[in-house]
Amino acid sequence: MTPAKDTVTEGTGAAGLAAGVQSRVIVIQNVSPELDGGRYAVKREAGDTLTVEADIFRDGHGKLSAVVLYKRKDEADWREAPLTLANPGLDRWSGEVELTENAPYLYTVEAWDDEFESWRDGAGKKLDAGQDIPLELTEGRELVAQAAARAGGPDAKALEKTLKDLDGARDDRRAEIMMSDAVRDLMARWPDRSRAVRYDRTLEVFVDRVAARFAAWYEMFHRSQGTVEGQWGTFDDCRRRLPEIKALGFDVIYFIPIHPIGRTHRKGPDNTLVAGPDDPGSPYAIGAEEGGHTAIHPELGTLEDFRRFVAACHEHGMEVALDFAIQCSPDHPWIKEHPEWFRFRPDGTIKYAENPPKKYQDIVNVEFYGDHQDALWQELLSVVLFWVENGVKIFRVDNPHTKPVPFWEWLIREVRRDHPDVIFLAEAFTRPPMLKMLAKVGFSQSYTYFTWRDFKGELTDYLTELTQSADKEFLRPNFFANTPDILPGYLQKGGRTAFMVRFVLAATLSSVYGIYNGFELCENEAVPGTEEYLHSEKYQFKVWNWRRRGHIKDLIAKVNRIRRENPALQELDNLRFYEADDDNVLFYGKMSADRRNMVFVAVNLDPFDAHEATLTFPLEDMAMEDTESFAVEDLLTGKKHLWTGPDHAVRLDPKRNPAVLFRVVPWHHVDFVAPSF
Repeated sequence: MTPAKDTVTEGTGAAGLAAGVQSRVIVIQNVSPELDGGRYAVKREAGDTLTVEADIFRDGHGKLSAVVLYKRKDEADWREAPLTLANPGLDRWSGEVELTENAPYLYTVEAWDDEFESWRDGAGKKLDAGQDIPLELTEGRELVAQAAARAGGPDAKALEKTLKDLDGARDDRRAEIMMSDAVRDLMARWPDRSRAVRYDRTLEVFVDRVAARFAAWYEMFHRSQGTVEGQWGTFDDCRRRLPEIKALGFDVIYFIPIHPIGRTHRKGPDNTLVAGPDDPGSPYAIGAEEGGHTAIHPELGTLEDFRRFVAACHEHGMEVALDFAIQCSPDHPWIKEHPEWFRFRPDGTIKYAENPPKKYQDIVNVEFYGDHQDALWQELLSVVLFWVENGVKIFRVDNPHTKPVPFWEWLIREVRRDHPDVIFLAEAFTRPPMLKMLAKVGFSQSYTYFTWRDFKGELTDYLTELTQSADKEFLRPNFFANTPDILPGYLQKGGRTAFMVRFVLAATLSSVYGIYNGFELCENEAVPGTEEYLHSEKYQFKVWNWRRRGHIKDLIAKVNRIRRENPALQELDNLRFYEADDDNVLFYGKMSADRRNMVFVAVNLDPFDAHEATLTFPLEDMAMEDTESFAVEDLLTGKKHLWTGPDHAVRLDPKRNPAVLFRVVPWHHVDFVAPSF
C-alpha cells in the first residue's frame, strides 16, 4: 500500500441534495487522544507508543478499514499504521504509532469501505450455508481485477496470476482461491480508497526527549556552595560538588538566577528592607550596572566559567537547568534603555511588584502588551536562545502564571522550532485552570499541589486525577518536595522521618521530582507561623556542612538507583493505588505493560508512630492466579520473601523503615527476570 499523500479526501454521495448536510457516509468521532478539539498538542516522549482510538461506523453491514495517518510536522507525506476493531459492539477502533524522534508529529484517522472484505464476509456466509455462489465469484473476480490495476511491484504480478488462476477454474476452486489468506492479504494492501473519509481535524503530539518524563532534579543555591562564611560560592565551588550530587543519583542541576543583582531597595537578611553594604540581596532582583538577563554575577565567575560548569555536568551524565525569571531590579539596564516596557506611577516612580500583603520593593515587572510588545517579546526570546547557545536545554520558569498565556505559547513554539530538545518547567503554584492551561500551551512539566498533600485520601485523589484523567495527556507533574520559598508544615513538624516519607513519595509517585539543597540534610527551621526558611539563603550567605549528622543521603542515593533499575518507576500514568487496611499507610504500585517489572510501595504517612497494615496485592492486574507464588524483594533492605495470595502484612516504623519498596516477580520467572533472587 502506498503511503497516503497530504490531501483530504471526502466521501461522495448525492452532492446536490446533501450539500448542506454536516454528517458523512462514514462517521469518525470521539478520537483520542485529542485535547480541546485539537487546539493543543498532547505530549509523549521519544520511544513511546501513541495509542489512537476512534469510533468509526456507517449504515448497513458493510466492512470498513481504517488507519492512523501520522508524520513529523515537517514531512510532506503521511505514514500510516492500521486501526483494528477493538470493540465491535461500540464500533471502537484502536491502533498504535511508534514515536521515535524528539519532534512535533501530526496525526489523524482515515477510513473507507472495504469492498473485498464485505464481499468475503457475505460469500463466506453463503458457502457456510452450502449455497452455490457463481455470481458472487464473478463479482469477487472483478474486485481482484480492479486491485490489480491499482497495484504495483510484486503485488501487481501476484494479483495478475490470481486472475489467471481464477479463469477457467471450477467454482469450488475459484472459491478456495478467493477465500485464501494470500488473496486476502494482497487485497488488503491495495484497497479502493478513492472515497475514503478523513477525520475533520489534524491533531498534534509533541514528542519530548525522555528527560521530560523521567529525571531527578537537584536545586542548587550556587552562592551557598562555598566554604567561607560571608563569601560568594563560585561556579568552581559548584563544580567541586558534582561528584557527590551524581553519587546521590541526580540528573539535573537546577540553578536559581545567576545574574547580577540590583542594589536599589536590596533586601537584607531575613527579608528585611535594609541591606548592609556586604549583603548579597535576592537573586530574583535581576539586573544591575553589570548587566541583565544575559549577564552573570561577577562573584560567581565568567561566562567561560559557566560553560566549564555545564561541560562538567555533561561529563558526569547530568545537565543544567536555569531559572528564567521575567522580572527586573530597578537597576536593570532595560529600564533606562526601554522605559516603555515598564509601568510608572503618577508620581514618576516605577511600580514595584506586590502580592498583598507581600511587597517586593527590589523587583519590577515588565508590561507585556502595548506598542512595544513585539520588541519586548523578541528580547525575551533572545534571552532564552542565548542560554541555549551556551549549553542550557532546561528552563525552570518563575511564576509563569503572572505572565500572559499567549506569550508562553509563542515563546515555547519559537524556541522549539529549532531546539525541540529544550524542556520548560512551570513554577505554577496557582489556580488549577491556569496551571493546566500553561501545560496545554507547551510547558513540558509543572510544579503541582503535591507539596501540600499529606494524607492518604488527598494523595490518592490528587494522584488519580493527575495520572488517570485527561490531564495525563498534557500535564507532567514535577514533584518538588521543597523549594527555597516553601518549607511545608509536614517537614517542619515531622522531623527526619517526614523528610524520608516525602522523599519516597515524590520519587515514586511521579516519574520526575526534585529537591532543594538542604533537603538531604533535613533542614526544617522555619520563620514561625510561615512556610519560609529561617535565615533563608535567598537573602544572605550560607555555608552548609554537607556531612552533618542526621542526613538522608543514603536513602536518596538508594531510591534514585532503584528508579534507574526499574523501568516501571520511570513512567507516570501506570500508577495505581491498592488497598491497605490502615488509614496511615498508603499502598500503590507501578507495573510495566508486559509485567516484567512490578514495583509496589507502602508508606507510613505518620512520622511519629509505627503502623501495621495488611496490603492487598492486585493479582489479576499482575496476571497471576490466587494460588500462584511470587518472589518479593524489599529493594531498600534487600530482604526477600516468597508469598502466595493477595493479602500480606507489613509493619512500618518511622524510626526504622517508614516505607518499603517491593519488587515482585512470579516465582517461575525468578531466574529469568530477577537474578538477584
